[in-house]
Amino acid sequence: MPYLKLSTNVEISSQQTPKLLADFSQLLAKETGKPERYVMVEVTGGKTMLFGGNDQPLAYVECKSIGLSPVQAKTLSAAISRVLTSQLSVAADRIYIEFSNCPAEFWGWNGATFG
Repeated sequence: MPYLKLSTNVEISSQQTPKLLADFSQLLAKETGKPERYVMVEVTGGKTMLFGGNDQPLAYVECKSIGLSPVQAKTLSAAISRVLTSQLSVAADRIYIEFSNCPAEFWGWNGATFG
């Protein structure tokens, strides 16, 4: 049920993509305490984006999960920023992350919901 969606203006090569996906998947499972088999990650690079009036490397991340706490959001913010800085050279002050705590009854899977 945890979901992370990355949109960035940085080109992501086919060699970078598998590691980025795996790192985010493992990170999200670890920090939310959810099994990785429920984690979904989407990565889109090379988008036309502007932040602060310029097109220097930037990233927008959506991070959603059932039961996401404010403490987990803070920890995830730091960890996601570290991954983006180390793998895509996006400065932490050029990253926006939107966190959403979704009620279990509003998250569908396998023909039902988690609530």
